[in-house]
Amino acid sequence: MSIFEMLFGKKEKTNEINVQVHEKPVKEEVATTQETSRFEKKAKRSEHKMGMVTLTIDGRKVKAPEGATILEAAKIVGINIPTLCYHPDQSIKAACRVCVVEVEGARLLQAACSQPVFDGMVVKTTTPAVREARRVVLELILAHHPQDCLNCIRNQNCELQRLAEEYNIRSNRFEIVNKGLPIDDFSPAIHRDPNKCIVCGRCIEVCEQVQTATVYSKNQRGYKTVVAPVMNKSLNEVACIACGQCIHACPVGAIFEKDDTENVWSAIADPNKHVVCQMAPAVRAGLGEEFGMAPGELDMGKIVAALRQIGFDKVFHTNFSADLTIMEEGNELLQRLQNGGTLPMITSCSPGWIKFIEHFYPDLLDHLSTCKSPQQMFGALVKTYYPEKAGIEPASIYSVSFMPCTAKKYECQRPEMADSGYQDVDVVITSRELARMIKEAGIDVANIEPEEFDAPMGLYTGAAVIFGATGGVMEAALRTVYEVVTGETLQDINFTMVRGMEGIKEATVKVGDLDVKVAIAHTTGNARKLLDKIRAGEADYHFIEVMACPGGCIGGGGQPIPTTNAIREARIAAIYEEDASLPIRKSHENPAIKELYDTFLEKPLGHKSHHLLHTHYTARSKYPYEKKD
Repeated sequence: MSIFEMLFGKKEKTNEINVQVHEKPVKEEVATTQETSRFEKKAKRSEHKMGMVTLTIDGRKVKAPEGATILEAAKIVGINIPTLCYHPDQSIKAACRVCVVEVEGARLLQAACSQPVFDGMVVKTTTPAVREARRVVLELILAHHPQDCLNCIRNQNCELQRLAEEYNIRSNRFEIVNKGLPIDDFSPAIHRDPNKCIVCGRCIEVCEQVQTATVYSKNQRGYKTVVAPVMNKSLNEVACIACGQCIHACPVGAIFEKDDTENVWSAIADPNKHVVCQMAPAVRAGLGEEFGMAPGELDMGKIVAALRQIGFDKVFHTNFSADLTIMEEGNELLQRLQNGGTLPMITSCSPGWIKFIEHFYPDLLDHLSTCKSPQQMFGALVKTYYPEKAGIEPASIYSVSFMPCTAKKYECQRPEMADSGYQDVDVVITSRELARMIKEAGIDVANIEPEEFDAPMGLYTGAAVIFGATGGVMEAALRTVYEVVTGETLQDINFTMVRGMEGIKEATVKVGDLDVKVAIAHTTGNARKLLDKIRAGEADYHFIEVMACPGGCIGGGGQPIPTTNAIREARIAAIYEEDASLPIRKSHENPAIKELYDTFLEKPLGHKSHHLLHTHYTARSKYPYEKKD
């Protein structure tokens, strides 16, 4: 029996290999084989009181829970089975066949990611047939993949490239086919190269099931299949929210962030530009991963020192304007509560979330806080308040924002974001882009001497730090709103009920005589559930926090790859550790914010703050590619 028969249960036809592999997903064939049915029946009969089964993998006895897959069982004893379409946070696809193994008694090779274990099962993961099958699969994929690894943004961090190296693929028995598809480079945030797509479906699942934007689908058939927006439109022509979660899902370089680093290098080299930067709290939580460190391990002061060495004139922190956001947003909530404003009020910090509600729930835009995001508040002030204080011409200022988020690239280009008289934020650089800049500058971030942020827009509190985690904006707001309303000092400022990775969290907090009902959602899929309740008149909340990305900003589309739920939780832990270590943990106690109001803004929700720090939103179509009469 040939490798093709063992993989697909059919004889090899030389001229139709690629068509067979793509036209009919192998997942479907495996699910209907007689062998699989027998395995499932045997597993059902093999029920143990403790819910465990015993199997043998490569001669080693393994005890695994009933319902576990071969892949999961192998991990228990440290046996690594290669995968490509598999993702730890997604459903099983069993499409790529890279994970095939031999199961005693089975005629065909089985996909380890989907095949359930049963008592007495005997599995072999490295037989000649298995190794050859994996090589064939990889060569088939590579035959339809651009051979330009050195020019690819995922070079040395690509799942396909890693597997090709592990399986010692130095040549290809199949003809190399150049798809010649046009590159989608029209989005301000995301670059898409369909020639590199391996049709794994991971981007489809995260966009459809997690974010519910449903931008991607499989187009055409057979070996011509490609994942793209509807009717092969550009991301800029569909209801893409620019969250970048598809980037984290993609195992190769088919989807990635727009690289704006050259714009920053050019600005730094221009003697007529005064280049300043802000950095979001979630950047520090993940940046060290790009340098082989654990989440949250990289010292903030070392990043500051690296940025100064790169050539920035001033290094500020977005946490400054996060504290400012709490002052404006908290007062806006109180105003709505006291004056009968639209409730529930929903946070407006996340640009991916803003674009989602504009596209899919434009009738609910009045529920949004009018506050700009911390990035845009900072941008407005860095070209008004800062130059006035420093005696610098605003036109000379080039404002760079270091963000964990790809949607921020879109946000800074919105026409509303120019209340300073200039584009408030000139360019947004993701965590990954920042890592590339540091490496290009030859800086050893692990051993550089730490430095402090510049004043006054570098001073911040613990409340600002937790903006980076889901629930953080809500907790920061509650710390301030409680004390503003009651005039009392909180004995315990840790609102732990709003923390954690649960998709939707609800709580009722006693603030003076009022029971404030709050909700927190991360991912736009969970936000959709709350919005549906609001539409149906079933939501009695006062305040809702929404973050577009899983886990909040720490899981943003611009964070280091890989970003899984386990990594997100580690970054969140780092965020709360930093908050707990700071001497000031409430936004209204930030002395730099007090000075800002005393000398420039006057008061929250005042005339100047309304002009610079607040905005409006735009109702958009679900189908922006459709031409209107």
